[in-house]
Amino acid sequence: METTNANPALEAVLSISELAADLGVSVQAIYDLRSQGRGPRGFRVGRQLRFRISEVEAWLTGLEEADQRRHPRRSAL
Repeated sequence: METTNANPALEAVLSISELAADLGVSVQAIYDLRSQGRGPRGFRVGRQLRFRISEVEAWLTGLEEADQRRHPRRSAL
């Protein structure tokens, strides 16, 4: 039997270990960022922390934009 995602509100999620591996950081680094209010939005399913991919992408975009404001590119002369 083929399963389809009939509910578009359900999107792929990452576990904290998957997110840490994708970003090349430790799981503790993700926990630390979240405790400082600087990490991606997540939610718990039971005892497990999960992150919607769209939330991670939005968080990364925000980091990139903040970095661009702090370190603007210099135009070539």
